[in-house]
Amino acid sequence: MGCESCSSGGTPNGCKNNGNCGVSGCNKLDVFDWLSGMELPDGQKPFNIIEVRFKNDRKGFYRVSLEDEWNIGDVIAVESSPGYDVGIVSLTGELVRIQMRKKDVKDNHEIKRVLRSATPPDIEKWQEARKMEWDTMIAARTISKDLNLTMKISDVEYQGDKAKATFYYTAEGRVDFRELIRAMADKFRVRIEMRQIGMRQEAGKLGGIGSCGRELCCSSWLTDFRTVSTSSARYQQLALNPQKLAGQCGKLKCCLNFELDQYMEAIRDFPSPNTKLESKKAKAFHFKTDIFKRVMYFIYERPVGGSPICIPVDDVKEIIAMNKEGKIPDDLEYFAETVEIQVDETDYGNVVGQDSLTRFDKAKKSRGNKKRRSGKSKGGSGDKPRNDRGPRKGPRDKSGNKKDAPKEKVAGDKPNNPRNASNKKRNANNRRRKKPNKSGGENNNTNKPSSPQS
Repeated sequence: MGCESCSSGGTPNGCKNNGNCGVSGCNKLDVFDWLSGMELPDGQKPFNIIEVRFKNDRKGFYRVSLEDEWNIGDVIAVESSPGYDVGIVSLTGELVRIQMRKKDVKDNHEIKRVLRSATPPDIEKWQEARKMEWDTMIAARTISKDLNLTMKISDVEYQGDKAKATFYYTAEGRVDFRELIRAMADKFRVRIEMRQIGMRQEAGKLGGIGSCGRELCCSSWLTDFRTVSTSSARYQQLALNPQKLAGQCGKLKCCLNFELDQYMEAIRDFPSPNTKLESKKAKAFHFKTDIFKRVMYFIYERPVGGSPICIPVDDVKEIIAMNKEGKIPDDLEYFAETVEIQVDETDYGNVVGQDSLTRFDKAKKSRGNKKRRSGKSKGGSGDKPRNDRGPRKGPRDKSGNKKDAPKEKVAGDKPNNPRNASNKKRNANNRRRKKPNKSGGENNNTNKPSSPQS
């Protein structure tokens, strides 16, 4: 029954392990009971409150009688308002006391109690309610869109007895959803409860995979959402790129706060980034800091566009002390740390005979040269010299038949070729161009060529 509370309505798509995944199942915010199997001290009674898990990350604490014994994974019916709800036991014993203290839940009369173990009719009705949630959410989104409400309904959860439906929504401001509740109550015929959640809570309910390749922290183990600011990225020397720093919820990633304390502790030993180093060559200002290698990069103010100089932190402190005493070094290259590039010697060779990666960068040669090189041009095969190719074949027409031998030319015969006539006409026109006279004027007789001189 573990997959019945999954946000996808059962075994997730592509899951080949019967619903088991990185968090020991499709159950979000699982807690490992490391006290299971250990006996209580003499005279101490077991804790009479258990933790019950419902859909997604919703959990509750319910009181049980000492005569009943519940185990993790049991399906039970608990009190609700109105009616009852069906859930799964997620934690028992002394760890429940720790969880209540962590979530600031007081052990008083407001804690509801467990009614009974879920019967087969209860489980059937519970499964029917789970199947109705998707269609209900789509219909509710359509109604809110028709009413022009600036809100997003992200999830719907039916109670185990189908007497109440809880709609989780996100909105930037306050939303007047009185008409929405009235319309949904008429359509679904259940008691409607609207609950506004934040963007991070929405991502925790829906779940997903982060950019690190693992399940979202908010859906697997993280319960308290602290404020994340861009100063956390600055302390860790990260680029302020919103696309890389934002998570699935659109807010800054919660993991920016995980290592912030270690970064702040390590950066205390570094000089201020506003420090400028003086040298006879020019002043240098801070460019960036590598906390792991304990080096700082500085760039000269002049000339502009120079390469950064890598200086260890201890040498930076020494230069700052020298500047305070009035001593100015000649240049900062003396303190620069040389980075040796290690080239890995490969112990293998190109035994496959693979071509170079730049083989496609060469310019392609013309097709005509290829034909001549391969011997496809006129004259036969290119493998043999011209004299060794045998007798030359006669001309052939398009169909491959031999043409008749050309006739011998006789003096006085002129071929009747229209191209020759056009060439003669063109040459005659060229001779009729305007020529200047001896007097400096132009020859007006453009139709006839000038007479030759005697």
